[in-house]
Amino acid sequence: MSVVHIEQIRDDLTWRIRHEAMYPNLPMEAVKLDNDAEGMHFGLFADDQLVSVVSLFHVENDYQFRKFATISSAQGQGFGSVLLSHIIDHVRDMGGSKIWCNARVSAVDFYAKFGFLKTNLTSQKHGIDFVIMELQLDNSLGA
Repeated sequence: MSVVHIEQIRDDLTWRIRHEAMYPNLPMEAVKLDNDAEGMHFGLFADDQLVSVVSLFHVENDYQFRKFATISSAQGQGFGSVLLSHIIDHVRDMGGSKIWCNARVSAVDFYAKFGFLKTNLTSQKHGIDFVIMELQLDNSLGA
């Protein structure tokens, strides 16, 4: 079993994982975001190897995560679930009221396990269908 830890990382450390997991056939520039420098970036390390990344951006009390990716050799081992739980908790700790993403339609069931709900807002990019999914956070509990 892998020793796992999560830490905040620089934006440029996300690019290799994003590229390999999301768009390996496109140029590296395709995985860089114009506002990467403004985000918080988290990396999950398994046995000291970076295997999963996610970038978090916020406007007021709403947080969007983007470019959530796990390298193919590490998929199906629960690393994405651990990382998603971590950022949900982080947003809750920051007082966020909502966390959302543009989910690949193929990943809807994954996000639903965490309580995310589909909206009717859809899009397509690079031939991939997306739907906005969101999770409302009730920060009044326990406060």
